[in-house]
Amino acid sequence: MGDTYHDPVDHLRTTRPLAGESLIDVLHWPGYLLVVAGVVGVCASLAAFGSGHQHEGMTAGVTAVVVTVAGLVWLAVEHRRIRAIFERWSAEHPEIPRQRPAS
Repeated sequence: MGDTYHDPVDHLRTTRPLAGESLIDVLHWPGYLLVVAGVVGVCASLAAFGSGHQHEGMTAGVTAVVVTVAGLVWLAVEHRRIRAIFERWSAEHPEIPRQRPAS
């Protein structure tokens, strides 16, 4: 597919132009990795609390929350960037019927 992160919107081949943006746009992936790291951190926190290590459990829990929030913010910013690309492309091509985005 090449450099799809410059314009990850599928304008012409689908009726849902933003369907699959998470797979096409590689700039979403760090956000997904941060969310996964946050989930792993929650599991580590629960394991630490379960084994009687309260200090380590609190550290892992707070870190998990911070990492998860950072990942979700990353995903929101990337989604807004893609929506802006879609809106700009639609404004530059008024001859093509505007489709409702999938997200």
